[in-house]
Amino acid sequence: MNFFVPAHNISTEKPAGRIRQKNEEVILLAAEEEFARNGFKGTSMNTIALKAGLPKANLHYYFSNKLGLYLATLANIIELWDSTFNNLTVDDDPALALSHYIQAKLEFSRHHPQASRIFAMEVISGGPHLSQYFNQDYRTWFNSRAAVFQGWIDAGKIDPVTPEHLIFLLWGSTQHYADFAAQICQVNGKDSLQQSDFDSACQTLTHIILKGCGLQPPA
Repeated sequence: MNFFVPAHNISTEKPAGRIRQKNEEVILLAAEEEFARNGFKGTSMNTIALKAGLPKANLHYYFSNKLGLYLATLANIIELWDSTFNNLTVDDDPALALSHYIQAKLEFSRHHPQASRIFAMEVISGGPHLSQYFNQDYRTWFNSRAAVFQGWIDAGKIDPVTPEHLIFLLWGSTQHYADFAAQICQVNGKDSLQQSDFDSACQTLTHIILKGCGLQPPA
């Protein structure tokens, strides 16, 4: 479900392709920082180029405009989230599947907090740049994920809950540790969240969510 198109589309494993991949990664990391700090309107291609340490012309070679680059930063985090969720099936052990999903989402919050915040700001503002993503295909995909939870309910594997709200709970609770890390740090008197904080959050969320579904958290 990739919804952005860079300025050029070159698929190769030759040295030129590896250089291209490296430059795109540098640009996207710089873009994440700038968009997370200043938002879409407050960020320019020039500031991203300065952050990346590359000529502005290089940015336009890989991404034709600011919107394309902005959508690329959103696509990165959405693809990470969705790829993990794609693996859930009715045949899975729900206790193991949910615990693994919670752990994976918290790892994304730890390693990609800025991308998560960009997504949150976009959605809070009404998602004006995500209209082509949140379309019928996305709704079909979401319904297929909800059907997995309903399958577990029908099979008596988990307690009867509303699948859609369970998914929203999984998303919101795990992304909270990226989007509202500043608030958590203020409460705990820390400069930043550490691995131990995410480990503790993982244990707590796994216990609460699985127990709420009538499941015993795996050892």
